[in-house]
Amino acid sequence: MIRKLLFLFFFSVFFLSAYAQRKPDFVTFINSKNRWVDSVFNALSPKERIAQLFLVRAHTNLGQKYIDSVAQVIQKEQLGGLVVFQGGPVRHAQMFNRYQRLSKVPLLITFDGEWGLGMRLADSTVSYPYQMTLGAIQNEQLIYEMGRQIAKDFQRIGMHFNFAPVVDINNNPKNPVINFRSFGDNKFNVTRKAKAYMDGLMDGGIISSLKHFPGHGDTDVDSHHDLPQLNFSKRRLDTLEMFPFRELIKVGAPAVMVAHMHIPALDATPNIPSSISRKVVTDLLRRDLGFKGLAVTDAMDMKGVKKFFPNGEADVMAIEAGHDLLEVSENSARAINLVERAVKSGRIKQAELDQRVKRVLAAKYWLGLNQYRPVNVRGLVSDLNSPSSQSLVQRLADASVTVLKSDKRIKSFDKRKETAIVAIGIAQAQDFEKGIALQLADGKQFFVTGKETEDDLKDLLKEVRRYDQVVVAIHDNRARPRSESDLNEAARSFIEKIAGRRTITVMFTNPYVLDNLPVERSGSIILGYQNEPFMQKAALKVLLGQVRSKGKLPVDINKQFRYGMGL
Repeated sequence: MIRKLLFLFFFSVFFLSAYAQRKPDFVTFINSKNRWVDSVFNALSPKERIAQLFLVRAHTNLGQKYIDSVAQVIQKEQLGGLVVFQGGPVRHAQMFNRYQRLSKVPLLITFDGEWGLGMRLADSTVSYPYQMTLGAIQNEQLIYEMGRQIAKDFQRIGMHFNFAPVVDINNNPKNPVINFRSFGDNKFNVTRKAKAYMDGLMDGGIISSLKHFPGHGDTDVDSHHDLPQLNFSKRRLDTLEMFPFRELIKVGAPAVMVAHMHIPALDATPNIPSSISRKVVTDLLRRDLGFKGLAVTDAMDMKGVKKFFPNGEADVMAIEAGHDLLEVSENSARAINLVERAVKSGRIKQAELDQRVKRVLAAKYWLGLNQYRPVNVRGLVSDLNSPSSQSLVQRLADASVTVLKSDKRIKSFDKRKETAIVAIGIAQAQDFEKGIALQLADGKQFFVTGKETEDDLKDLLKEVRRYDQVVVAIHDNRARPRSESDLNEAARSFIEKIAGRRTITVMFTNPYVLDNLPVERSGSIILGYQNEPFMQKAALKVLLGQVRSKGKLPVDINKQFRYGMGL
């Protein structure tokens, strides 16, 4: 009896503790009245209230002078938060602690972490797979786990808001700005994957922002450099680009980032970016789609928005359009003054502005910033590189590897046979080549950098053809995988000649490269989606039969390689 009572007691304590830690629904919470929000709001001056809507750029890789200059801006203007860029995790955490001490209201710290902290803090934090890689995974629970782990990393370093996931449908293979950052070109797959990622972040206590509304997937211009023009019908936008946003808003999307694109079907005003259009932000996103979360601009220092609306006018128009948060104004002091003037003139309604300020404060309250604690930097780097996160990265990679055309050559791969390993795009062995060398009884490695002449490769072609089995490993060693390979014509011709029925081609490239290199004659094709060590290890496991490939193509490549293919 005593044992039973003890069990009930501990179960009750555990249940109540878990329940107490569960956060209330974010969208409902930020639109509800609460005492802390009202008390903070009432303590702020009119300018300080406006400042809560602005996020300033923060780095630790640009020197102490830059860090100090941002500190001065925060102290003087009392801005709402930061958009965090490159640097190191310990320096970042120390910077956050310093900036928080200077703020009357705790700062909202935001970050572009599509593939985790490693997207900006690449040297000493974990990078998860790109979203295109995740698009190949058939088990959304793994992506949910990734969202939870990224949330845990954000919490540990002192950040609160992830501008992820990307829900753009990448139906333009040559898209210069989205591409591998998208889950793919199928709207249903994009929506499922995005929901898993979003839910993982939110359940981990980090605000997730869908981007880039109303859909940046079919552009051929990078809005960092110019204003993309989308001349699609409203029906096309409604049924394709906006589909993931609509479906995820229905299930409580907490935040949406609006892109800098000119879309005449939504607002015919000449050269007006969607990000500063009231017809897009208030009429379409809020009224028509029913969005009640935080509306966020893409960075306001991008040419896509400031090209036609310079000198702070774009900032005023963004507030006028209906945004709650403005990323990286060119000049926040100027913008705050202009917005204050616009309120006094009646151009911006005071009641609307106050509502948005309170939403931002309520988001801070939901995050627990009413009880802010500084970041403890002791053990920070090791905590951000835990064995569990490293294991999760590998499980995600293992689940994404996609086998195309046939798996017969893989099934018959024999480690005892004479094997030629031809690595293309690199000059020395990477993890794949090192790993396979340890497994083969009789293997020889050859390297083709992609710069050789046709004559250079003639003798190599003859030698490789003498081997019983051939593995061609194609690497894209560039920082970001592009849709087209940078190999020269001689290397392309070599690949076409060597890709026969005895050949297994392994690709550590953007999947669109399947249409750019002549690999289709290979006996089997193993597609990794990027050139990181975790993808190379995953592909090697598939080649050696240690794991079964489960990935499916997340995009249509051509008539031979279609969305959903994978053995």
